[in-house]
Amino acid sequence: MKKIQMVDLKSQYDKIATTVNASIQEVLDNTAYINGPQVHSFQKNLEEYLGVKHVIPCANGTDALQIAMMGLGLQPGDEVITADFTFAATVEVIALLQLTPVLVDVDMVNMNISIDAIKKAITPKTKAIVPVHLFGRAANMEAIMQIAQEHNLYVIEDNAQAIGANCKFSDGTKKKAGTIGHVGATSFFPSKNLGCYGDGGAIFTNDDQLAHTLRGIVNHGMYVRYHHDVVGVNSRLDSIQAAVLNAKLPLLDQYNEARQIAARKYTAALSGHPNIMAPMICEQCDCHVFHQYTLRILNADRDGLMQHLLDKGIPCAIYYPIPLHSQKAYLDARYNEADFPVTNQLVKEVISLPMHTELDDEQIKFITDSVLEFLK
Repeated sequence: MKKIQMVDLKSQYDKIATTVNASIQEVLDNTAYINGPQVHSFQKNLEEYLGVKHVIPCANGTDALQIAMMGLGLQPGDEVITADFTFAATVEVIALLQLTPVLVDVDMVNMNISIDAIKKAITPKTKAIVPVHLFGRAANMEAIMQIAQEHNLYVIEDNAQAIGANCKFSDGTKKKAGTIGHVGATSFFPSKNLGCYGDGGAIFTNDDQLAHTLRGIVNHGMYVRYHHDVVGVNSRLDSIQAAVLNAKLPLLDQYNEARQIAARKYTAALSGHPNIMAPMICEQCDCHVFHQYTLRILNADRDGLMQHLLDKGIPCAIYYPIPLHSQKAYLDARYNEADFPVTNQLVKEVISLPMHTELDDEQIKFITDSVLEFLK
């Protein structure tokens, strides 16, 4: 059996090496390393794939979130509601901009931001909601957009883990995650479903004026060289990373489907066990693209299982071991532990198994057999 990787980027690269290498060679030949033709090409290709008017490439996913908030003109002290159970980048940029983060609990079934918790957290100071499409599963954007409309709030989608996922609405229509709110942000970190070979990110919007503002912000606030019209940052997707992304974008749906197939096989093997809560698999839609395959281990030794898997050469991880409201950097007297029952439970139960485009049946069987062996 081939060695199991948490994310097998080498095997993925081997299958597309000729295309990727040729794309990178074009950059080396034309020496346009920043904002070169590959960046513009990728921007247009991603706009077409997502069905969004504007894609603004940038240096990484964290920058994408920060620039999105800057572009909306949020001011120090404005309250921004986001999920407590996610990676720190989401709350980090809120704090960096001197906005006020308002962390709320998540839903036990899908682990995405709780709709009821959003409603309870809104105050006269609330200006925005940042839903995170966690682990590749689209949040309930229809309900979130309705709340935002009722309260005149911005919606900034953190789509770092769910590019290619679809959000289905009650009228039967579908839209890509990240393109539904006023602005969306994503990351192209190498392990993402669409990953480059370094850092990269992008911002999405259908708002022409906002897109214009964002394009200035990413480039030191310049629209004309040495004319600084807005306060900006230096956050540009370099041409080599764009070349890699251009080579991989046509395969994104195929990559996501491979993850969904692996997830179904995992769930088929594990879901009958009383101590395992496997991710919900929706056969009739593509709302989950499984950036992570995350189990909940119920009334059993989650940490012992993790060590058991590691001892057998099976990589695994806990995303996330500490709630954001308990992190030293984001402690706040406003938070009450009673407001985070789901998050506080999830951090004790979750464990993520290997998930990538190259998983094969032999590896999946070895992984699931090893999980069941420990929990027998």
